[in-house]
Amino acid sequence: MRKMYTCTIVISLLFNLIAHSKILATNVTVNTQNTNIYNVTMKQDLLCLMLAYPEYITNIEENDGYIYLVMKSGKKLRYDDRLQKNSETKLINPDLQDTLEQSYPLTPIKTIMGENFDPGRCRSYGLLSEVYGNSKQVIESNLTKVKVGYKNYQFSKSSSASSSLQSVMKDLNTLAQSDSNVRKCLSPCSGTFNYRVISGTNRLSPHAYGIAIDLASDKRDYWKWASKEEGEKRLISYSNELVEIFEQNGFVWGGKWSHFDILHFEYRPEIILKSRYFRSSINLQKAWYEGVPSKDEPIKKLIEKIDKIIGV
Repeated sequence: MRKMYTCTIVISLLFNLIAHSKILATNVTVNTQNTNIYNVTMKQDLLCLMLAYPEYITNIEENDGYIYLVMKSGKKLRYDDRLQKNSETKLINPDLQDTLEQSYPLTPIKTIMGENFDPGRCRSYGLLSEVYGNSKQVIESNLTKVKVGYKNYQFSKSSSASSSLQSVMKDLNTLAQSDSNVRKCLSPCSGTFNYRVISGTNRLSPHAYGIAIDLASDKRDYWKWASKEEGEKRLISYSNELVEIFEQNGFVWGGKWSHFDILHFEYRPEIILKSRYFRSSINLQKAWYEGVPSKDEPIKKLIEKIDKIIGV
C-alpha cells in the first residue's frame, strides 16, 4: 500500500513537472516572439527615419543596450527610452518609438478616429530641432517662400519640406480649376510659419518649425472648437483628392486624428514612409524590410547597417 502511495506521488510530481516545463517553454516562446516583433518594428522605424532625413541622420549605434540615431551635429537621439507612458505623457515627452507607434492610415476616412488615435501628433522635439533648427533665429534662416493661392507663405526649406509643399500646390492648383470642393478647402490659407507654442501647452507648434500649413478655416475643423458630430460632418465634406496629394508628398493630415485638426497638414515624411512600406502586420517568416525597394543601392546599404547594429 505504501509503495502504491509513493508511486502515485511520484507520478503526480512527474505530471506537474511536465506541465510546468510546458508553461515555461510556452513563456519562452512568447517572450522570444515578442522580442522579435519589437526588433522588427525598431528596424522598420529606423529605416523610415533614415530615409526621411538622410542629410541629418548619419548613423545608428548601440550603447548600454539602447539604440541611438546619430545626427549630423553629433547629437544622439535615443530610439526607445523604455519609460511607461500614457497618451498625454507621450505628447509631452515622446521618444522616437512613440512618434511612430501608431500607423497612419493612407486610405480615405469618413469618421473621426477612435480615442487617442493620433498618428503624427507625437513629435520628437530633439529630431525637429536637429532638422529644422533649435532656435527661432536658426529656423527663420531656413525659411523660404512658397506660393499658396495668390500669396507667398514661409515654409522650411530643410529636408525638402518647402519643395514638397510646392509640389502639392502645383497639383492642387490644377485640380482646383475643375473641382470647387478643392477650391473651398484650399483657400484662403490660414497660415504656415508662426513661432508659437501649441495652445494650452509649453510645447512648440509644428508651425514654429515651418513644417505645417493650415488651409481654409471652418468652425468645425478643430476638436476644441467643435463636437465630434460636427467634426465628422466637416470631415465627410472634405476633399479626398486634396488629402491624397498632401500625403503623396510626405504630409500627414490632422483630420486623421481623434483630436481632429481638419485644416492642418504637417510635413512628416517618416510617418508616411512607414505607412507606405509597412502597412501590413509583422510576419516573422518574411524579411523585416519586406515591401521596401531593397534592391535600390542606398536603401540596401541602410538595411545592412541596421542589421549589423541590431542583428538579423
